[in-house]
Amino acid sequence: MIFSLVQKVNIEEKLKNATDSNYQIGVLIGSFIPFVILILLAYWMYTSAKKRDKEL
Repeated sequence: MIFSLVQKVNIEEKLKNATDSNYQIGVLIGSFIPFVILILLAYWMYTSAKKRDKEL
């Protein structure tokens, strides 16, 4: 995961050199997956902390 953060990916260049629209859709989905995972992780941490607060 850390390696993927270090890599520089130029999405615009990939979209320009795309062979068809399916590849473009895959690049866009692949670029948004890390952000979705981070949002879900933050939400999970928030809800678990909230539940822990209510128990105390």
